[in-house]
Amino acid sequence: MGKIIHVFSDMEELSLFFARKFADSIRETPDEQYFSLALSGGSTPRKVFEYMALHFREKLDWRKVLIFWSDERCVPPGSDESNYKMAKESLLDHISIPSGNIFRIQGEADPVVESSRYAEVIRRHVGAHHNIPRFDFLMLGLGDDGHTVSLFPDNLQLFGSDKLCEVSEQPVSKQKRITLTGQIINQAANVVFVVCGASKADMVARVIEKKEGWELLPASLVSPGEGELLWLLDKGAAGRLKPEE
Repeated sequence: MGKIIHVFSDMEELSLFFARKFADSIRETPDEQYFSLALSGGSTPRKVFEYMALHFREKLDWRKVLIFWSDERCVPPGSDESNYKMAKESLLDHISIPSGNIFRIQGEADPVVESSRYAEVIRRHVGAHHNIPRFDFLMLGLGDDGHTVSLFPDNLQLFGSDKLCEVSEQPVSKQKRITLTGQIINQAANVVFVVCGASKADMVARVIEKKEGWELLPASLVSPGEGELLWLLDKGAAGRLKPEE
């Protein structure tokens, strides 16, 4: 399926669209089935989570939702760098979701061991399609360098790994991270990039319009063959895209 691009005037409008899309997807899920969601880290997802906690905490049956993460820094869960902590404080602490429905990446554990453990957790709890776990809803961000999750241009080979999860390294800080790979990202039913700010405009245009060097950017390789790919952008992030003719 092709990509769909939506441009919003502000973060609140974007967050409302995301929340409604998410809510509609949950309502379409049969009562006897769980709905699997993989969260992203970063300041933009935090705003989306805070909006959902404020406006959608009572509108959804959160008991049907299984929460996972698309990547995590190798830090304890109480660290300010933890994607889990950010999601917990901005969303999870404010909704009625059973603790058993939350599957965090254990960033404090040995990265190699944890990447294998988390892959098995996903296999146990997320339904498979073509023998690969298929998330119902997978949230992604976009870095200034074209990275997504913790797949960076200098470790692009990890995108094509035959594993569900890999250990990566942030190229500047050298911090270890655990990340989903392209195999499971491109298997998801709904993949949603959420990108805001004029500082991301050049990279957004390079990825979406496949400008020079695009094939070296992890975000450019996201292409769910049997799923829907959504780009949710504010006006700043969309500022360098060519107008539709």
